[in-house]
Amino acid sequence: MSKSNTQTAVDELRSLIFSGELPADSNHLEGELAERLNMSRTPVREATLILAAQGLLEVRPRKGVRICAISTKDMHEIYEVLSELECLSVVNAAQAGYGQNDLQVLNACIDDMVSALALDDREGWARADEAFHAELIDLGGNTRVKAIAQTFNDQVRRARNLTLYMRPLPTKSNDDHRQVYDAILAGDEARARAVHQAHRLSSRTLLTNLLEQNGLRRI
Repeated sequence: MSKSNTQTAVDELRSLIFSGELPADSNHLEGELAERLNMSRTPVREATLILAAQGLLEVRPRKGVRICAISTKDMHEIYEVLSELECLSVVNAAQAGYGQNDLQVLNACIDDMVSALALDDREGWARADEAFHAELIDLGGNTRVKAIAQTFNDQVRRARNLTLYMRPLPTKSNDDHRQVYDAILAGDEARARAVHQAHRLSSRTLLTNLLEQNGLRRI
C-alpha cells in the first residue's frame, strides 16, 4: 500500500531535519516547505503537526515553523530516559524465554554492524545500530515504551549523525550488543540490564563530550 501524502511529507521533512538541511533554530513558512517538497500545503501542514508532537519542530500560528534545537543538557536528560526505557525492554525480553529464532533480527543487526565496520562504513553501522535498539524495544513488548522511545530517539538522531565521524571506531559498542544478546538468550535479566545500562551511559558520555569539545552546545 502506498504512503499517504501526509506520511510522505513527514518522512521527507524528518530527513531534511536529520541531515541538517533544515538546521536547528531555523524558521520556515508553510508555503516554503510545500514548495520544497513539491506538495500542496495541506499534507505539509498535517506533517508539521505530527513532527511537532515528536519534538522535532515548533508550529507557530501565522509564523510557520521553527526547527527545535537540542542542547547538551537536553541530550543528557534524553539519554537518561532512553536508558531506563531500553533497560526495561531488555529485562522484559530476558524474562520472555526467547530462543534463537525469536532473536534472529537482533542477531542480524549485530552481524550487520560488524560487517559495516569491517568495510569502514560508518553510515551502514549507524543504520544497523539504530535497528538493533529498535528491535530491543520491540522484544520488550510494551507498546507505550515503544512510542515514547521513538520520540526521544528522533530528537537525538541529529546529534548521532553529526558526531558519527568524530567518534572512535565503535567496536566496543558491537561487543556490548553481543553481550546483551547473549544475556537475553540465556534469560539472565540482571546481566542484560547491567551491560545495557553501562553501554547507554558510555554512549551518552561520549556523545555529549564530543558536542562540547566541538562547540556544538545547540544543534
